[in-house]
Amino acid sequence: MIDYSRPLTFALLLCLQLPGLTAAADTKSPWGGASEMERIYSKQKVVFNTTTSSITEVESVLDRASYISKLNDADPFDSKIVIVLHGGAIQFFAAKNYARYKRLMERAQSLTVGGTLEFRMCKIAARSQGFLPKDIHGFVAMVPMGDAEIVQLQKEGFAYMR
Repeated sequence: MIDYSRPLTFALLLCLQLPGLTAAADTKSPWGGASEMERIYSKQKVVFNTTTSSITEVESVLDRASYISKLNDADPFDSKIVIVLHGGAIQFFAAKNYARYKRLMERAQSLTVGGTLEFRMCKIAARSQGFLPKDIHGFVAMVPMGDAEIVQLQKEGFAYMR
């Protein structure tokens, strides 16, 4: 049994607990801060299902896809990222809306240059919004159906992301 009435014992126990108390006080968490893991990523194949009509959310998908590409050394022989577009996302990729979404489209197109990242659009969804393949920017490939494309890519080993 520990005798807390002895000053030296109490001081020693207090010193042993101070680092934990300091970390908890700094982060306002009783468990301290998170640890960092060093990881090397390679040979990743990812498909993003993108249906949003929010420009901020499309930018977020581009940010995430770009970062995955970077983490995989942007090697088109080692990794592949496909962004499947349907729903509200189609409007951004329509040529007639280029002036309105110029910055977004220039960024999207630039991500395809190295061959690691591709955009594929649901032909059914585009038609339902009045768009034909000729109405969509040339860096996008039309597929018969976005959902079927995602299923096929998953069969080929692509991880699904929203």
